[in-house]
Amino acid sequence: MRLLVVGAGSTGGYYGGRLAQAGRDVTFLVRPGRAAQLQKDGLQIVSPHGDVTLKPALLTADRIDQHFDAIILTVKAYQLDAALDDMAKAAGPQTMILPVLNGMKHVDAITARFGKAALIGGLCRIPAQMDEQGRVIQMGKFHDLAYGEMDGSSSARILALDAVLKDAGFDAKLTPHIEREMWEKWTLLAALGGLCCLMRGTVGEVAAAPGGTDFALGLIDEVVTTVKAVGVAPTEAFVANTRETLTKAGSAHTSSMYRDLLKGSAVEADQIVGDLLARARKAGLSTPLLSLAYTHLAVYQNRLAK
Repeated sequence: MRLLVVGAGSTGGYYGGRLAQAGRDVTFLVRPGRAAQLQKDGLQIVSPHGDVTLKPALLTADRIDQHFDAIILTVKAYQLDAALDDMAKAAGPQTMILPVLNGMKHVDAITARFGKAALIGGLCRIPAQMDEQGRVIQMGKFHDLAYGEMDGSSSARILALDAVLKDAGFDAKLTPHIEREMWEKWTLLAALGGLCCLMRGTVGEVAAAPGGTDFALGLIDEVVTTVKAVGVAPTEAFVANTRETLTKAGSAHTSSMYRDLLKGSAVEADQIVGDLLARARKAGLSTPLLSLAYTHLAVYQNRLAK
C-alpha cells in the first residue's frame, strides 16, 4: 500500500517516520521550505522509544503526478484548506483519506471535497513538538493512532490499512467506534484548551485557585451537553475520567493549544472551541463559559493577525 503523509511536523513526522522506519511505502507531502530542511538534515525523531534519522521520500504539491492508496492528513486544523488543495491530485477514486486533525470541522470539509466514501475516521494521541532545528521531539511515551470506518464496518479496505499501520513502531488500533472516539477527543480538547487558555495555567494551578474547580466542572458540563446534543455522546466512563483529570490537584497537565499560545504561535481556537460554540448556538444551547473562552482566544488571534 502506497501511503502519502501530508505534513512532516510533530505528528506527521512521527507517525510517517515510524512507518518509513518499519519499511512501509511512505512519501511525505511538504512545503518547499520543509522539503529543503529534510533533504539537508533528514527527518529526525527524538523519542523515548528510540531516536532515528531518516532520508524520507518527499513531494511538493507541484510534483504530484500519481494517486496514492491512502493519504494520512496530519496538518494543524487551521492549515486544512491549503492542505486539501495541495494533496488534491494525489487522491484518486479509491484513495482513503485518514485525517488526524482536532475537532470535527475537517470531516465536513473532506467529504464536501472528496466525497463521503473517501473518509476514514482517525485520531492520534501523542505528546510531541517540533523544535527549532526541525526535529520531532516526543515528550512522553504514549503514541496512539486510532482509525476506522465512520459507520463502524469491517470493510476490506480498512482491514488492509490496519495491516499496514500495525506493528510499525507505535500503538495502532482499529476501532468500530471511531466517530464516538473523535467526538470524545474533541470534548477533552475543548474543555482542557478552554480551561488552560482562559485561566492561563495548568490544571493543578486552576484547581488551586478559588473557584477553579467549580469553573472547570462547569465548562466540562457545557461541552458535554453540547456534544450530546449535536454529535455522538461520550461514554459515562469518559466523562467521569475527564472531570477527574481536569480538576486534579497539583497536575501539571496542559493543552497543546495553551502551549502554542504561550509561544506566541497560531492556535486552533476556531476549530476546537469556536466550532463547538457555533454548533451549540445553532442547537439553541446556552454555553456562557465556552463563549467566554472563545472570546478570550479570539482576542489573542486578532492580535496575531495584525
